[in-house]
Amino acid sequence: MEISKSEQQTEIKQEEITVTRYTEREIPAVLDFERRLRAEEDVWGWEIDEAYVRSVTASFHDGRFENALSLLAWQNGRVIGRIDAVLLPSHFDGSVKAYLDWICVLKSRRHQGAAQRLLAALRGELKTRGVDTLIALTASNDEAQRFYRAVPDSVMRDTGIWIDVK
Repeated sequence: MEISKSEQQTEIKQEEITVTRYTEREIPAVLDFERRLRAEEDVWGWEIDEAYVRSVTASFHDGRFENALSLLAWQNGRVIGRIDAVLLPSHFDGSVKAYLDWICVLKSRRHQGAAQRLLAALRGELKTRGVDTLIALTASNDEAQRFYRAVPDSVMRDTGIWIDVK
């Protein structure tokens, strides 16, 4: 049986989304992802220049990033999304919580399960590390708000504040 061209394209789009840990060797693939993000949406507030690449590369060798956890969503051999979090140990109650720093999927790949897979993989990893709460500031755009409201076992509460440390 011969497969039509539209069926072949559908099969390519349906290739499984896999999630892996972001390590230094994936920097080129992540830079490619970030360039494609900008091509699809011109809303990102930082430049992908040599200083940025040096900073990201250095972060993999800097002890201050020991509590950082980043995961990548892959489809068809390319990064289509990522999620970044950091562990927050506190003497307040002796707990370790996590802060969700960033979750993003290419606009052309949204609504296909990548963000849910990234979040599920992050939650699984956090659970193995004894973290019981993931805290996130929610982006103000409508698409992000719909995503966060649909997250299972979550409650939107409190108000976030960004404070510049100068």
